[in-house]
Amino acid sequence: MSRRLLLCTVLAVTIPLAGCTSRPAPDPVPPPLPPPSIANMRLVAFDSCEQLITDLRRAAKASVGPYGFPGSGMPEAMIAADGARRADVAQAAPGTDTAAQSYSGTNVHEQGADEPDIIKTDGRRIVTISQGVLRVVDAATRAQTGKVDLDLPEMGQLELLLTGDMALVLVPTGYSHQIVDKRMLMPYGSQLLLVDLSGAPKVVSRYRGEGTLVDARMTGSTARIVLRTTPRISFPELPVVSNEKKRIAANRKAIDNASATAWLPGWEVTNGTQTSSGRVDCGRVSRPTDYSGTSLVSVLTFDLTKPTLGSGDPVTVVADGDTVYATADSLYIASDQRWRFDWMWDRAALPPTRQETDLYKFTIQGTQPPTYAAAGTVPGYLINQYAMSEWDGHLRVATTDQKTDRSAVRVLTEQGGKLVQTGMVDGLGKGERIYSVRFVGARGYVVTFKQTDPLYSLDLSNPAAPKVTGELKITGYSAHLQPVGENRLIGIGQEADSNGRTQGLQVSLFDVADPAKPKRLAQYHLAEGYSDAEYDPHALLWWPATSLLVVPVTTWSAERSQSVALALRVTDDLALTDRVAQPSATGDQPMIQRSLVVGDVLWTLSDTGLQASNLATMDRVGWLPFGN
Repeated sequence: MSRRLLLCTVLAVTIPLAGCTSRPAPDPVPPPLPPPSIANMRLVAFDSCEQLITDLRRAAKASVGPYGFPGSGMPEAMIAADGARRADVAQAAPGTDTAAQSYSGTNVHEQGADEPDIIKTDGRRIVTISQGVLRVVDAATRAQTGKVDLDLPEMGQLELLLTGDMALVLVPTGYSHQIVDKRMLMPYGSQLLLVDLSGAPKVVSRYRGEGTLVDARMTGSTARIVLRTTPRISFPELPVVSNEKKRIAANRKAIDNASATAWLPGWEVTNGTQTSSGRVDCGRVSRPTDYSGTSLVSVLTFDLTKPTLGSGDPVTVVADGDTVYATADSLYIASDQRWRFDWMWDRAALPPTRQETDLYKFTIQGTQPPTYAAAGTVPGYLINQYAMSEWDGHLRVATTDQKTDRSAVRVLTEQGGKLVQTGMVDGLGKGERIYSVRFVGARGYVVTFKQTDPLYSLDLSNPAAPKVTGELKITGYSAHLQPVGENRLIGIGQEADSNGRTQGLQVSLFDVADPAKPKRLAQYHLAEGYSDAEYDPHALLWWPATSLLVVPVTTWSAERSQSVALALRVTDDLALTDRVAQPSATGDQPMIQRSLVVGDVLWTLSDTGLQASNLATMDRVGWLPFGN
């Protein structure tokens, strides 16, 4: 299964700080202040290490709960469960120009900003990563030419980026499985492995960093990795103390006693037999107006043309970043507080909730670290990175206010270091929430759902006056919107009855040529079906050269599950041309996770192997089981 990251739907809060001081605060917990407006949001550097640690300690004491920082007790099962929230639900603009090359790339959000995935190709070779093993396959001979066991403990889903003869493997945070005083699955860090593919694949450099891997992007041969870290503070276990106020007081004392470097992320790099280490410098840490003191987000930069990894030259923000969006020139980090909810806590013990999303914009150029450009705050929450889109110097952001179930699209522009709102269209799907968003140039499309699925068409050509131009109501919903040619959208989601109960996979073909009257041209429905593409756009393949849409699906029944890849031909209709299945020795078909095209061959990937099929006939022409 591909990586799924949880952001809980119940919220905790950050504590606003009106300013920073190098002197200890007279009160152990500062009173909450009103949240900042969009115009007030700004990032500034700390004046000194003393100021940084003093203010982080103060904010952390205000945020800590009876069992540590919010979210620290989140079990791994919950992290894997929430496909809908953090799913990088795709509106994927094609990542490659298929008119200029004969192979498909990863289905990504923005051209020029590649995203990590479990399979990559350069048209000559295919590189996959599964169950801790990286494999290289020659596309022409359809033979495995090399593999390397990465010698990792049991981890989450590994992903990779590919450029030239180098692959960068991203290893997410692992979790220990002990349970101590209600604190479960404590994280133990992320890794980056640089693998040289010029001969037999081999790991030539290993970066170990503290914290959680949020996401990554690659422009050209430069990879930028976003990590989130929490302070290294040992809270007392207090197994016989049930009074939450006493537990919080003890935790605040532990924060006071923590070392000055507890908040600064550390790293270690091993190149061959040489290992170096370091820690983020205080002078590279910036703060917004409002923060919790429980998380820092660092952006690392690596030039993958170099033979080894370095420190990543981290740029760090005191924030709880959880969503990354990038173009070829800009990188945005969005931060909200939903991930902080801990179901074990008494809600009365938590500070009030701030239902807003903070946005941080960085400019990126060449192999240089990102440069901070602007920041802003918008009401409500993003569903995923595709709720953001930069176009013609403006950032469009779609959010839902969970208190009122009202959704809006706002247009922001950079002015003097701030992301300032220039226009807004509100009132989308009253009583519903956003399920998917797609921005295409000056137009936008938003799907909301509760019982029926309104597909809203928006005109965003005037940043001061965005407006809804049309609406289409159908049953079910689209969790992902995919452009498939001019004025055509594919919706991948679930059919539903009139009461909103889901009925299985639904693929819809929309005609959006008339902004006032979007319409559905065709529908493919598979009862009891589900597709990974509903929450992970990388699972979907759109091949314009032959108008082919490949959708992995799994159907469930009392007797067995069935997994295939649907090959759909897209014209003014949706025509099923074939169901591609992989060999199975157990009776249950392997779950197809990805598909890609190289020349006249369709490749499909599962945990059990890589299959080659004739692109025209879908006949199997090769099978590479991973057991060999």
